[in-house]
Amino acid sequence: MSTVLGRKLGGELLRLRDASAKTQHQAAEVISATNSKIVKMERGWVPMRDPDIRVLCEFYGVEDPKAVARLLELAKLDRDRRKAKGWWQHAPQAGAMAEYIAMEDVATGVRAWQQALIPGLLQTPEYTRAVVVSEGLWQDPDEIEGIVDVRMKRQDRLSGAEPLQFYAVIGEGALHQQVGGPEVMRAQLQHLLKMAQLPNVRVQVLPFRAGGHACVGGSFNILSFAETEAVDVVHVDSIAATVWVENDAEGTTYSSSFERTARLGLAPRDSLRLIESISEDMH
Repeated sequence: MSTVLGRKLGGELLRLRDASAKTQHQAAEVISATNSKIVKMERGWVPMRDPDIRVLCEFYGVEDPKAVARLLELAKLDRDRRKAKGWWQHAPQAGAMAEYIAMEDVATGVRAWQQALIPGLLQTPEYTRAVVVSEGLWQDPDEIEGIVDVRMKRQDRLSGAEPLQFYAVIGEGALHQQVGGPEVMRAQLQHLLKMAQLPNVRVQVLPFRAGGHACVGGSFNILSFAETEAVDVVHVDSIAATVWVENDAEGTTYSSSFERTARLGLAPRDSLRLIESISEDMH
């Protein structure tokens, strides 16, 4: 089975092989494997051994030790990801989000841009329930509660010995949209203020007056990991599909867009003041 990190690593190895004008057969020979194994590696279907990666990098002419170290770290992350026996594997309501939750579990940081909703890691159960009901995709109350439980369980990553570093930029419109009605929304805004006090959580609001910005196209999350050489993966969730941006160049574009949009946002202190003001006026 392919994984996001496995596909990212495999795609990089394929790029290096193509650049070196080596064939799959030649690559297989150098690591004493079959063509089938090279295909599986390049498609991210199997975990990869460090010795194989080192030999292939040498065979492909990769001389930069940092580039090799980055691939080795990707391989380690992918192996850890595949071995993880997380709670989400026993939660059928995780659905298409299961892969994202698994990635979130091994990530060290997440940068989230949300244009229309409060980010999932900062939602109250009541707000989440209202969002799920409004989507209209689930009718069974038990299914709805299962989805709410999954989202609440994800929030455990914000606490503990090694909490996730979470940086959220939220469009002002999301603060005014009365999801679930004024009482639910007021409680959600108060919860947002409380969560923003955590040392590992940073919240900024992009005010209406900021006008056009680089992230106007839609919401996304950028997941980062612990290795020295940055390895970011972008998750874009739309109405019809979940998209993983695994290409480095495209990932850099999302990261740059996030930073440019964040610079247009209010400072964290001013953001909290605005959230408090909107909460007080909610009726």
